[in-house]
Amino acid sequence: MKRFLKSFVYAFQGLEYTIRSQFNFKVHLLGFLFMTLSSYYFSFSKMEFIICLILGFLVLIFELLNTSLESMVDMVSPQSHILAKRAKDCAAGAVLLSAILSVIVWTIIIYNKIG
Repeated sequence: MKRFLKSFVYAFQGLEYTIRSQFNFKVHLLGFLFMTLSSYYFSFSKMEFIICLILGFLVLIFELLNTSLESMVDMVSPQSHILAKRAKDCAAGAVLLSAILSVIVWTIIIYNKIG
């Protein structure tokens, strides 16, 4: 049981590190907050809210994975290397695509509410 509880401590340490050190994670958190507040303002249905919630969390999850991968690549390849750059760029691309999808879906829902 002690190991299980420690795993939560480690997970929260990872979240804390990412929030403190990664500007983009803070931007995504603000976007997530904006999306959540706007869903109340525009009276999203439960399903619309759940979809946006899932997409918003996916963006944050991808950003955490990106931070993790960047740290691992920096440890394994402290010198600049094209393969290290590719790994980092691909992970950042995954974050970007998830953020774009989230914004597109949110925009479609908002457009249907006001249009």
